[in-house]
Amino acid sequence: MLWVEHVARIRDDQDTQAFAELFAHFAPRVKGFLMKSGADASLAEECAQDVMATLWHKSHQFDPARASVATWIFTIARNRRIDLIRRQRRPEPEDLTWGPEEEPDQEDVLTLQQETEILGAALAELPDAQRELIEKAYFGDLTHSEIAAETGLPLGTIKSRIRLALDRLRHAMK
Repeated sequence: MLWVEHVARIRDDQDTQAFAELFAHFAPRVKGFLMKSGADASLAEECAQDVMATLWHKSHQFDPARASVATWIFTIARNRRIDLIRRQRRPEPEDLTWGPEEEPDQEDVLTLQQETEILGAALAELPDAQRELIEKAYFGDLTHSEIAAETGLPLGTIKSRIRLALDRLRHAMK
């Protein structure tokens, strides 16, 4: 069957019979493709219908010189699937609180101040080589590889020094 002619009939005449034949052939295949790529049945069904609706509305964009009808339809399906994955991974915004935030407990503030002082003293007592690497990694927000590039030290040395420094800081915080 020449699917190109069906798309041309949809584009030129809004031919519902041509669309029905395309739908009957491709919708189940698109649904199966989406399910194999990880979508559940209801999501795959909804997405397949959306793909076919796109075919109806954008039939004028189909170019038989660039792709077959099947390739075009499955490209639309792949793009819809990517959009769905992105939408699922996007976190929903938390309920925003309006107005000023509650004041923290005085006890929490005091504890945080004490821990900050202890940490500052522990950092000051680290050997210079370890303290500099901790500052670059945690305050400078550099990766170990970026620190290696900046300092010229081997990556293993950087990791060892940071690990030793973190152990010392953990002991100091107990």
